[in-house]
Amino acid sequence: MVNLTTEEFTPRQTMEQSFFECHHKLDKRPPKIDFHEHEFYEIFFFLSGDVSYIIEGRTYQLRPGDILLTNTRDIHKPDIRSGKPFERYVLWIEPEALDQIQILGADLAACILDAADQKYKRIRPDSHALTHLKGICEKMIRARYEGGFASDTLSYLYLCEFLVYLNRAYFVLPDTVWEDVIENDKINDVVAYINEYFAEDLNLDRLAGHFYVSKYYLSHQFKEYTGLTLYQFIIKKRLAVARNMLREGHSVSEAYLRCGFNDYSNFLKLFKREFDRSPKEFMRHMG
Repeated sequence: MVNLTTEEFTPRQTMEQSFFECHHKLDKRPPKIDFHEHEFYEIFFFLSGDVSYIIEGRTYQLRPGDILLTNTRDIHKPDIRSGKPFERYVLWIEPEALDQIQILGADLAACILDAADQKYKRIRPDSHALTHLKGICEKMIRARYEGGFASDTLSYLYLCEFLVYLNRAYFVLPDTVWEDVIENDKINDVVAYINEYFAEDLNLDRLAGHFYVSKYYLSHQFKEYTGLTLYQFIIKKRLAVARNMLREGHSVSEAYLRCGFNDYSNFLKLFKREFDRSPKEFMRHMG
C-alpha cells in the first residue's frame, strides 16, 4: 500500500503532473487542515478514524466506507479527533478530465456532476461495493507509483472502472445515507442564497432581513454550522468562483468584477492570501 509523507497530506489547490491523482493517506496524529476549496473535483474515501466533515454548512458524521464528493466551489474541512488513526483515499480529478472520460460512452462523470448540483455530498456504499471500490483504489495507486509500460494508461483505466462502480453506488443510495448529518434548514437556505447571489452586495443586515431572522441569530448560527463567519464564507466563495473563471480563460478584471469585488487592490490581497499567488501568477501557471 502506497503511503505519502506528512507534508503531502496538506490539501493542494492544483495538481502538478496529470489530470487526476489518487492517494492513500494515513495519519496517526490528527493533521491540521483548515477550510479550503479546490480547483478540481475531490472524491474523499474515508477508511478509519474519528472524523466529521463540514461541507457548506452541513456536518457529516463519517463511518468507515463513506465517500464524499466535493466540487470546485464547495468550502469544506474535516474535523479530525485524536484516538484513532485517520486513514482515507483521496482522488483529485481536473474538470477537463470529465470531458475526456465522457468520450468513452456512458456518462462516468454523472455522479460527480450530479453531486455538484445537489446539496447532499455523501455516498454510503454497501459492503460489496465498498470492498470493490477499495480494491480499485489500490490498483490505481499501484499502477501509478510502480511504473512500468503504459502505467499511466493502466491507472486511467482503473479510474474509469472506479467511476463505474461509484456511479452505481451513488444512484442507489440507501436510506441510511441521510443519517449522521448535523444541519440547520435556515442556514442551508442562507448558504444556497449566497451560492446563487455571491456577486451581490451581501452583508449581515441584508441577509438577516431577507430571511426574517435577527442579526444575532444569523451571525451565531451561521458560524456554528458552517465553521466560518458570514464574511469569511462569502469571501471564500467569491475567491473560488474568481479562480475558476481565471482557469476558464476570463480576464482578471472580468473575474473580480463579476464576483463582487469592486476594488482590485483588495481582490489582489485576498487572492494572494487564499491561493499563495497573484491572479496573474495563477494564470501563468495554468498556461
